[in-house]
Amino acid sequence: MSARNTVKSIQGIMRQDVGVDGDAQRLSQLCWMFFLKIIDDQDQQLEVMQDNYRSPIPYALQWRTWAADPEGITGDALLTFINTELFPKLKELPTTGQNANRSRVVRSVFEDAYNYMKSGQLLRQVINKISSVDFNDLSERKHFGDIYEQLLNNLQSAGNAGEYYTPRAVTAFMVDRIDPKPGEILFDPSCGTGGFLTCAIRHMRNRYVKKVADEQAMQAGLRAVEKKQLPHMLCITNMLLHGIEDPSFVRHDNTLARPYISYGQSDRVDIILTNPPFGGKEEDGIESNFPAHFRTKETADLFLALFIRLLKPGGRAAIVLPDGSLFGEGVKTRLKEHLLEECNLHTIVRLPSSVFKPYASVGTNLLFFEKGEPTQDIWFYEHRVPKGQKAYSMTRPIKVDHMQGCVEWWGGTERIDRQASEVSWKVGLDEIKARNYNLDFKNPHIAANDHGDPQELLVKLEQDEQKTDSLRDQLKSILAEALLR
Repeated sequence: MSARNTVKSIQGIMRQDVGVDGDAQRLSQLCWMFFLKIIDDQDQQLEVMQDNYRSPIPYALQWRTWAADPEGITGDALLTFINTELFPKLKELPTTGQNANRSRVVRSVFEDAYNYMKSGQLLRQVINKISSVDFNDLSERKHFGDIYEQLLNNLQSAGNAGEYYTPRAVTAFMVDRIDPKPGEILFDPSCGTGGFLTCAIRHMRNRYVKKVADEQAMQAGLRAVEKKQLPHMLCITNMLLHGIEDPSFVRHDNTLARPYISYGQSDRVDIILTNPPFGGKEEDGIESNFPAHFRTKETADLFLALFIRLLKPGGRAAIVLPDGSLFGEGVKTRLKEHLLEECNLHTIVRLPSSVFKPYASVGTNLLFFEKGEPTQDIWFYEHRVPKGQKAYSMTRPIKVDHMQGCVEWWGGTERIDRQASEVSWKVGLDEIKARNYNLDFKNPHIAANDHGDPQELLVKLEQDEQKTDSLRDQLKSILAEALLR
């Protein structure tokens, strides 16, 4: 059975179970089972390749022990084992000694995981489907990796879970423009399900990974943090499906919970690629970790302040920010001034509000900057929905080839061949300062709607009102005469 059919079959079985409600729960359920199977397949391979290798998972809890036999435990006995032995013991795995990182990964995945299925018979059917997959087969793992990304894409329609997913076309474009290379430290401080990481991995393998040392350098340079349990678990499994041997670099933590001044030289990175959460959803007190002039409840602003600090001199970043970050005042103004002084904000790509629907319908922007030189001018590029389409949607989402126009305009790695056009324009620093660092520049090549002279409009309005009063009086007279007859 093909990978796609296997996943469809598993989803079909889960839909019969009364305990699993909705796409987010189905994917969470599928994720922890995929994870245990992948880890067990890796362990068996490592046991052959490395002397004295020992899995961090106790023998009784290993997939091969309790799950691999299609005639193994089922029904209530299977549910009892999973709920009272497997989950509790994996949550308490020791994180010291041999394979501490691997043990830490397992424990973090199961920290807040939950078995939603209520039927032991249906659960056994799902387990048997997963057991038929050999994740040590590179081609099979790749197929499952592609399907897994599509499942993550489907989370966009699964309520709040959509916040964890950035459209593949956006992540691929940002990664392509930043062009990460093996050996560089790449950081996503709010990684969600790992979309930027997988795009960066794919980009480097396609362009730069030619030998084992390149692959090792690439994997050693990855850094990520995710605050919420569900996307953290999804990201860990995503990394395993994309051939990452040690996904312990994906930490289950809150990047903003650490004091701003505690980030030192050892924390500096070459690249930041991320779509930080925005909307002020942090717990009270988080802003106190930041200097007084940067304190705010808006998470996107706090992240931006941290990005500037974390980049090495010469480091580069591509981030997603809402329109409000461009025109906002107060802390936002101070942040933008700081950004333009410390970094060269060379490009802002303005996206239509429908790119992130249905999760969000606000206008968003892709900001590209490099640390070390102050900004002298900023190029703006307005991305437009393709002709014949009013907006992006779930059925007609943004695609990679929709960004090709911007790629062609970009002007190479040095960005020296850029030209103004009906969708691109350049703004100098003096004009930005004159607007008090308001970066919400509209396309100057689109003429504003001419609604007429205000005074003339007022005169016409008065004339129309007088005419209306006259018609009303005439109607009253007609009605009065009719009543007298």
